[in-house]
Order: sequence, then structure tokens, then C-alpha cells
Amino acid sequence: MPRQLFTDEYWNKFKAIMLSLGIYDKPSLRQTVEGIFYRLRVGCPWRDLPITFGKWNAVYKRFNAWSLQEKLMGIFRGLVVEPDLEWAFIDGSIVKAHQHSSGAAHEQETAIGKSVAGNTTKIHMAVDACGLPIHFSVTGGEVHDCKEAPELVAKLPLAAHMIADKGYDSESLRIQIRDKGSVPIIPRKQNSTIGNDEMDWCLYKYRHLVENVFARLKHFRAIATRYDKLKRNFESVVALACAFIWLPM
Repeated sequence: MPRQLFTDEYWNKFKAIMLSLGIYDKPSLRQTVEGIFYRLRVGCPWRDLPITFGKWNAVYKRFNAWSLQEKLMGIFRGLVVEPDLEWAFIDGSIVKAHQHSSGAAHEQETAIGKSVAGNTTKIHMAVDACGLPIHFSVTGGEVHDCKEAPELVAKLPLAAHMIADKGYDSESLRIQIRDKGSVPIIPRKQNSTIGNDEMDWCLYKYRHLVENVFARLKHFRAIATRYDKLKRNFESVVALACAFIWLPM
């Protein structure tokens, strides 16, 4: 019997959000969701799903349909309830794209780019003061943090302080954060003429909270290495992992 993730308590909470999004409560719903999470956890090809979860093609079709309708992203958003917005942390992390995820001829966006590590994707993540994910975006691995940051920050709820590393050292980004009503805690680079006299280094040390989220996400092997061809499907995979982090809350 393959290991499963959901206790009855977690499943009831997860199922309630699925039903609120219009997902039909079929007798095999829990079996299908467990199959999706099994593949997310072990990173196996869909065809190699154990028969315990039903026909692999049926499980994949449900995942693909829910991804297309943005219902898996909706599950994550439905679980983000009353985040602690005293602080917000942002950062990016690169994941390798497996050869099976790239090279297909299609017109849909993939968010796979060329970088020093080859074919890669970057996850841009925002977490709250408790170290829980509140928003993310996915781009090609070559996209610099500062380039994606304005769009990421624009979609975040108001936080008292916004903390990031020196990869986000940009005056335009600091202005955007201040205009939003937050205090930017971003160190300047060594060649800066302004210096870091105003930096709150004590608060900056808590930036490990966003690094912890990446570490937890990469316990799921389908995130540590990207296997999905389409951007929307990989976003759905990340959304499900973030939703699972929120389940005990």
C-alpha cells in the first residue's frame, strides 16, 4: 500500500475548500487527490502511479483539468487565512527542469529558461511572519529577482515590514514598497555610496523563514526537479505543496 499524506482531519478541511470551488464530490475524489500528491511527493511519471489511486490517466486528466481552471491555485488561496503581516519576506529559488519538461513543440507558456545550470525555473516566494507562504510566481530561471519583484510586491497584502536580500537592491523597488505602506528592509550592495546605516539587521536575520519554506517545498520531488511541461501545471504543483503547508494551521 503506497504511503498517503492525508489524515481524516486534513482531508475534511481540504475537501471543504475543493467543494466550495465547484469540484464534484465523487466517491473516488480522495483517492484521486492522494494520487496527485503521491506523484508530487515522489516525482514519478504519471504512468507509474500505483493502481491504488485508480487509472493513471484518469488522475492526470483530473489534475490537468483543475489546473486549467485554476482550481488548484484556488485551494491554496482558500487556505491562506489571516496571515501574520507584521513582516513579509520575499526571495527566489531556482529548480532544475528535467529534460522531459522541455523541448516539446507547443504554443503555451513554459517558464523554462536557460541559466548557468541549464534549463531552469525560478520560484519567487513571499511568506508571512510565521514563515507560511502567502503568494508566489514562477518564471524562467534566467529572470533576475529584481525584475519580477515589482509584480510580486504589487500582489501582496499590506505588511508592516518587507524584508529581502541584497539581490533586491533597487531604489525603485524600495519606493514601491514605501508607497504601499511598508518599510523596506533590504541591504545595499558593497559598492553602494549610501551604505546600510538604516538597516535593521536584527529583523533581517529572520529572513531564514522564507528559506525554510523553499526547503519544505523541495521535500516534494516534483518541485525539487521540475517535470511539468506547462507553466500552469508547475504553478499548480507548487500551489498544492503550499496548501499542504497551510493545512495544520
